This record gives sequence, C-alpha cells and structure tokens, in this order.
Amino acid sequence: MVTLGCKTNQSDAASLAAELAVRGHQIVPSSQAADVTIIHTCTVTQKTDYQSRQMIRRMAGRNPGGQVIVTGCYAQVSPESLESIAGVDYVIGLAERRKIPEILGSGEKLKKARILSSPVEKQRAFDEWGLPGYTNRTRAFLKVQDGCNSFCSYCIVPYARGRNRSLPLERVLSRAHDLSAQGFQEVVLTGIHLGTYGEDLLPSQSLLTLLQALEKERPGFRLRLSSVEPREFNPPLMDYLAASSRICPHLHIPLQNGDDRILKRMNRNYSAAFFADLVNRLARTIPRISIGVDVIGGFPGEDESAFQNTLDLIEKLPLAYLHVFPFSRRKGTPAAAFPAQVPSQVIRARCRALRELGEKKREAYYRSFLGQKVKVLVESKRDRESGLLKGFSPNYIPVLLEGEDQSINQEVEVEVTEVRDGKVFGKTN
Repeated sequence: MVTLGCKTNQSDAASLAAELAVRGHQIVPSSQAADVTIIHTCTVTQKTDYQSRQMIRRMAGRNPGGQVIVTGCYAQVSPESLESIAGVDYVIGLAERRKIPEILGSGEKLKKARILSSPVEKQRAFDEWGLPGYTNRTRAFLKVQDGCNSFCSYCIVPYARGRNRSLPLERVLSRAHDLSAQGFQEVVLTGIHLGTYGEDLLPSQSLLTLLQALEKERPGFRLRLSSVEPREFNPPLMDYLAASSRICPHLHIPLQNGDDRILKRMNRNYSAAFFADLVNRLARTIPRISIGVDVIGGFPGEDESAFQNTLDLIEKLPLAYLHVFPFSRRKGTPAAAFPAQVPSQVIRARCRALRELGEKKREAYYRSFLGQKVKVLVESKRDRESGLLKGFSPNYIPVLLEGEDQSINQEVEVEVTEVRDGKVFGKTN
C-alpha cells in the first residue's frame, strides 16, 4: 500500500489497512512483492498528479502479476486519466472505498481497468467506515471531518472530497478511547477543513466543543491539530489553546499569499493585516508555539509588487516553517482560466525564494531552543542516516538523540544541544 498527499489521505489509507488486517490480509512494505497493490493518490497540484501516475506505473511494474487498485482524490476527480495506465485493474473513487476489501478478496486481474465512482458531492453524512487510522504505535491520525464548502478559486479539493461532513462527537470520543487503550501517545485530529468541525451536526458543534470534550475525557495522549483556517481562530478557541496542557503548541495555518488583491482573487476571506494580527496574537499568548503556513507562488495576476508583499509579510512574522506550493492550473477551478497567468520560470524562481526564506525561518526557530529542555515523544523507527533515536517535541521540532530502544513510544525530557545541517540534536539527563 502506497499513499501520497495530506494527513487526511494518510488517515484514510491507514483505516483501510486496519480494515484489511482485521479481514486476515497481511500488509507488507511497498518495497516487497505483493499480491495486491493499493495506491492512494493525491490531486492537489499538477505535480502530485504526475507523482501519482509515476507511482502507479512503478508499483504496477514491480508486481506485474498482482492486482493493482488505485483510489484517493485523483481517482475521484479524474478516473479516466488513470484507467489507461498499464497494469491498473480498478480505479475506485472515494465514495466507493467500502468495495475495496471485496475486490481485493477476489484477486481478479482484468484485461481492462474498471472504474467505480459516484459523485462525492451528494454525500452529506460522514462516512466512518474503517478503523481509526494510525502510522505506528506512537502517533495516530483521527479523521473527524471531511469535505470543504469554501471553494477557493485555485482548489480542486472540494470537487474531490465533497461538502463539509463531521464525525458525531460521541463517535469521536469513542474512537479516542480506543486509541488510548491501544497505547498511542499522540493523536492528530485531521480533516480537510478541520475548523468547520460540527457545523453540519444536529445540534451543531465546533472545534472548541470537540477539544473541550476530548480533554474532559482525559485520554492518555497529547493532541495535535492539523491545518486550521485563519478565520476559524475565534477568541474563545485561542484562549482555550493557550490554557490547555494537552494540546500541542503547534498550529498550521494556510496563508497562501500576502497581498490583499491576490487574496481576494483566491477567494480567501481575510486580509494580510488580519493574518498578521492573528499570528502575532497566537505567538504572544502561547509560549514557544510553532506556527507553520502554506503559501502559493505565482498565482495568476501576482506581479512583482504582490510577491514582494508576500515576502515582506512572512519575513516579519514569528513563523517556524513554510510549506511552499507553485500555482497549479487545476481543470475545473476558476483560477485555471484567470488572465495574467505567471510564466513557469517565474513561478519556479518565486517558489525558490520562498523556500529559502522558509529555511531561514526554520533554522531561527530551531536555534531559539538551544540550551532549553523539551519533551520528545520517541518514535518507533530510528533515523536512517545516523541510527539515532528520533521524535517530535509538542511544538513539532524533530529531535535526534542517543538512547536505547526502551525509550520508544515514551516521552522523554531532552536538552537541545545542537542545530546542524537543518537537524536538531539533543541529549537526555
């Protein structure tokens, strides 16, 4: 099984893997020969489309006699572009994922790929099929929301994932208890548009009421939030995040651009000044918080002045890292037809400048912890290059440290001793 894309896609893949394991199937690493290969695709950019197609070809070639099943967002949005890839047997949309175990059980190898797809936009209830997703016994992904109602002008995701749908609160709590009983030390709450959690439920809920309920239950793990949109940080939520001892001081907030004219063309509902005020307030109220942002380089109409506004905004904000994306023309989105498309070489240059600024921010944030102590949740796999233990602090600093395997899946106190070549090193007492 191979998965590309976001934490929500990873959660979907892990849930399917757990469901298949319950049915008696053995999940093997993608490097090993397999009777069936399942590829969870991503379609957020043209590059991820290309990466998905390349991965499908690679895996089909690695297991020429095995069944190949393609699912995920790309399979939902553009199934016809995947069915012609040699070796593919099934292209299965997100609304049809429940059929995968039966298809896999048949072991059927087809002469021509078969598409199983239905309109995901018609779904109004959260599909909680599958078990809670996880990556290892340290960190679990718990998907509590799916879909998006925002329709930013550049984004294909609402067409792939459908409308906002939330997992009922009592089901979230039940799954949280299951994960705690299984020994997970951290749970990442995921969703396509996490900040809208509960708006579709009766009675309505919110991300704040969800977090309050989870902390009241006192599960034995720390909580981390995936991406939350800027406008969804209301004062009560920010106050709660600042006061919580269980929610990790790490937030990922999509910026996308730092120029008001471009933000409006993107159909984003905030200004650069609003975003700056939000980040500064969070940094003031939550000590040592790590704030990361998404930013898109080369959106249509982005001239040098607009790009400089983005650089200037990012430069002055207390950010820990950037996720940089080149603008990608997604068929079916308004921005694909916008005038003043930016030349590809200019997009590449702007993204390069943004990544350099992001590395500068990351290095400065890491270095601010030199000589300080942080709690690191040690993961099950050692660092491949150094052989050292590795893990993440609550504020999402990846730390390498010496130690024995008994520290795995434990939270240990570590002093940050060195930042070298983009890596953080620490030592226990």
